[in-house]
Amino acid sequence: MPNCTQPELTFPSFDRRKIEANFAGGDVSSDGGILLLREADRRLGLVAALDAALPDPRNPDLITHRQADLLRQRIYGLALGYEDLNDHATLRGDLAWQTALERDTELASSPTLCRLEQRVDRKAAVAFHQVLIEKFIASLAEAPTELILDFDATDDRVHGN
Repeated sequence: MPNCTQPELTFPSFDRRKIEANFAGGDVSSDGGILLLREADRRLGLVAALDAALPDPRNPDLITHRQADLLRQRIYGLALGYEDLNDHATLRGDLAWQTALERDTELASSPTLCRLEQRVDRKAAVAFHQVLIEKFIASLAEAPTELILDFDATDDRVHGN
């Protein structure tokens, strides 16, 4: 029977950390997909664009966690199924998460992430939607002949063909 298991996967390094996925044990994380998410985000530039759209009123001399890092931590958490902020009490010490956010120290705490969320108001939500629209348009090589926006939450076909 052939062995179809790749012995090792490598990812771009951070600082002096060699990032690899293998089946030999060591420092284990259940969220290896966060490194793939980081690479997708780098290529899309989504979090960087959201960071630019959200003003940061904090005093730069008192900041421990950059706003872009807070956004990454929260967005990556949501993408990986961590809806509750209290999950970050554990995740903040996970080496895969720290590496994905290019940090070698603990990530932001739940209260810090909560303060970020409380800062996002209606104006920021509109700016975030604008970023998403611009990213969507930029992803198309040419304008589509038709674009259907389905705002109905059900799968029932009521209108059209």
